[in-house]
Amino acid sequence: QVQLVESGGGLVQPGGSLRLSCAASGSIFRFATMGWYRQAPGKQRELVAAITSGGSTNYADSVKGQFTISRDNAKNTVYLQMNSLKPEDTAVYYCNARLEAVSMDYWGKGTLVTVSS
Repeated sequence: QVQLVESGGGLVQPGGSLRLSCAASGSIFRFATMGWYRQAPGKQRELVAAITSGGSTNYADSVKGQFTISRDNAKNTVYLQMNSLKPEDTAVYYCNARLEAVSMDYWGKGTLVTVSS
């Protein structure tokens, strides 16, 4: 079984930065495409950023140039560096691990990011 544990959320002022981390248990990490999703109140969950096992990345248009996703396979951890945060970035951020070959998805429980003055 794969477990994903997010950390790093919290309250930050507009213009500030946060780095989210997602630690994965199990041996599938290096094979998985890792993603960060977010869900704001009253809205659907949306993809923020993803990184493949080979290191290719893609971002939602709304965060390009603002957020950076990275992974450390030695630590089984994926990160999301969030800069120049805006109130509209307020959401619960979820970590996702996807194994394309077997069509399996795993989710963390989420970490709340609140951007407010």
